[in-house]
Amino acid sequence: MILRLGVPKEPENETRVGIVPSSMKKLLKAGFEVLVEKGAGVAANYSDADYEAAGAKIVSRVDALACENIVCINFPGIEGISENTNLACVADPFRNPEYVKQCISSNITLMSMDMIPRRLSRAQSMDVNSSQDNLAGYKAVLLGAANVPKGIPMMTTSAGTVRPAKVVVMGSGVAGLQAIATAKRLGAVVYASDVRKSAAEQIESVGGRFIEVDGMDDFEDESGYAKPLTPEFIQKVNETVCGVAKDADIIITTARIFGRPAPITVPSNAVQEFKSGAVIVDMNADVGGNCEDTKMGEIITTSNGVIIVGTSNLPGTIANTASMLYSNNLTSFITSLVKDGAITIDDDDDILFGAPEGSDFYVNGMGGVLICSDGKMHGKQTRLAGVVE
Repeated sequence: MILRLGVPKEPENETRVGIVPSSMKKLLKAGFEVLVEKGAGVAANYSDADYEAAGAKIVSRVDALACENIVCINFPGIEGISENTNLACVADPFRNPEYVKQCISSNITLMSMDMIPRRLSRAQSMDVNSSQDNLAGYKAVLLGAANVPKGIPMMTTSAGTVRPAKVVVMGSGVAGLQAIATAKRLGAVVYASDVRKSAAEQIESVGGRFIEVDGMDDFEDESGYAKPLTPEFIQKVNETVCGVAKDADIIITTARIFGRPAPITVPSNAVQEFKSGAVIVDMNADVGGNCEDTKMGEIITTSNGVIIVGTSNLPGTIANTASMLYSNNLTSFITSLVKDGAITIDDDDDILFGAPEGSDFYVNGMGGVLICSDGKMHGKQTRLAGVVE
């Protein structure tokens, strides 16, 4: 039995592609026939000829969407997709419940890769959140360095000594840790904060100096994501961390709460206290922004000379590498579903359904990447059901 896998071209504002030519060998070995929409990889510097040389077929969008299995980054819409199709993408269902409704009404099996139970060891090779956040943290520092009007490392020259730049990273998840490490490699003095007190050791291990906030605790939920913060604690964070950032050259904000708008960690009054020429790179401009003054998709300068970078889709600015990592994640995932030459939805698969009750990794109300199938939402997705209804 031939398993057809469609790879459609992403929307115009997306430069990445779901599958790259280097993944073809593993996909073909698993029994897939891969149909790539013409031009799907061009924006990420993967030509149609590259795909064909690796064993893929270049087809129209209609043919790519007609496959029984579809892999992409953004939700492609349901037009042209048949019933019982397996669709794997980043649907962000808590923010886009209408996508879930569309798939339920059209009897499409939706697997949203951003819902992966990231604490499972088997999930690590499939974790699109981590792979893309890593690149985003790296690129955020480069954007800060490109916009700040001074050098980053300490330099001793015949004309005098240049002091190293001061970088403050707010949040030390995957993106934050990569930002800290990148800024350190560039020669900056790096300070970093997190709502999880346990993050101090991680911050220091990559060269950062931990900013401790009074009353700090481990604000982390069972799935490994940051919990919503209380207004009182947010104010403490603002006062403490923004105080450290007053004389910083680059401030990177990374705070993101799963399925919710980004918390404001840099209010407007704090921006007014920052020095002229300081650069804020807001990594969450696409979900409301951590800085109150951020404008999504824009780089603005405030009245006091602070530059705020609101570039969204940071992984898309390094599309070639981001696509390769995403493709590796999705290839590991989709090939894991192949049993005896067919895609098998196994009830014991924790990646699809989440850890069973009683497991150390069980999260009440949360399943895995399987959102809906057979015209209904999966029973373990009770938190999401409350949003979709």
